[in-house]
Amino acid sequence: METDFDGFVAARSAALFRGALILTGSRDAAEDLVQETLERACRKWRTISGKDAPDAYVRRIMVNLANDRWRRFRRTVSQADTPDRAAPGDQYGQVDSRDQLVRALQQLPMRMRTVVVLRYFHELSDGEIAADLEISASTVRSQLARGIEKLRSEFPALSDPSPRQHAEGIR
Repeated sequence: METDFDGFVAARSAALFRGALILTGSRDAAEDLVQETLERACRKWRTISGKDAPDAYVRRIMVNLANDRWRRFRRTVSQADTPDRAAPGDQYGQVDSRDQLVRALQQLPMRMRTVVVLRYFHELSDGEIAADLEISASTVRSQLARGIEKLRSEFPALSDPSPRQHAEGIR
């Protein structure tokens, strides 16, 4: 079992970190979230590894932990110091755009943010997201539509037809 968990960590920790970074908005908090997620998963690995989708189970642990943290440490992110959108070829501007996107995501309610992150950063279907979050697929679709609309209003660069293009820039 130990090597199975080690293999899981080696294969999935980068993806878990990316998701945690978007959920928390902070590198340090993301590292802590991934560490706590993997710690809990390790304790239950025998049960988790027997499941059909251990990834989904571990993502669910991470989302629950992020929700708990969000409830405990509600904080507002100031939009006043958000830089203007930069030219497409400007690498520093791309970093600024990523920062703007993360800040805009942080303004979304936790469930909405989680749905957006699972769709565009983990590339899950409505059904997979619904199963992970234990909500209906129609709730996933409505949360996703509302989340994308809020992001478009706060971050005009997302007004393109394909938000995935912008989401991939964070990876």
